[in-house]
Amino acid sequence: MMPSARTRRLLRPAASSAVLDRLAAGPVLVYGALSAVVIGAAIARGHSPVTLGAAEAWLIPAESPALAHGVSVVAGALLAAATISATRHLVRRWSWARALHANLRPAIRSASDGTIVVLGVASAIGEELFFRGLLATTFGLVASSLVFGLLHQMRGRVRWVWAGWATVMGFLFGGLFFATGSLVGPLVAHALINIANLRFLRDNDLEPPRPRRLGGLLGRA
Repeated sequence: MMPSARTRRLLRPAASSAVLDRLAAGPVLVYGALSAVVIGAAIARGHSPVTLGAAEAWLIPAESPALAHGVSVVAGALLAAATISATRHLVRRWSWARALHANLRPAIRSASDGTIVVLGVASAIGEELFFRGLLATTFGLVASSLVFGLLHQMRGRVRWVWAGWATVMGFLFGGLFFATGSLVGPLVAHALINIANLRFLRDNDLEPPRPRRLGGLLGRA
């Protein structure tokens, strides 16, 4: 017996949620593995990846951890707000930014708000711990930012645009980390940017509509 229309409507969200859970599972596992690598390295080195060692922070002394975390969070929130605003401005003004938006959108256009939050937070934690907490403190800010950018590539003509944007953001996140000595601000900034921009990707189709024959009188093209 076929289920009623009402039953099918009730079942549809659960099926959709299951699909989205599968979409998020792979990235979450990858970022979890990155975090595990960093934790293992931190144990081996005897140093937390969330704070810099003595005399390593550029602006705030290591003896003031509360101040370091507080300034880092405020600066991270400001960085997130500026980046989110800049993203929307660039996408509306420049063709290369719209092309990047169009290439990234298919991966996220069916995601729920919950999936976006999970992906945004998981990627922020995994990437900040690995690239800033581990690589930047081992190989330096410039090298870690370049690696971060090179690993953010995609197929198509905008691959280097995406890599270049990621390199700049990696440098900003790392600069905030070294300036304050706290990774909390970069974590907050990264998560806020991810969530806001993933929602913007999902909710905005910036591709121009296809033309219709005779203004649409004879059907769609």
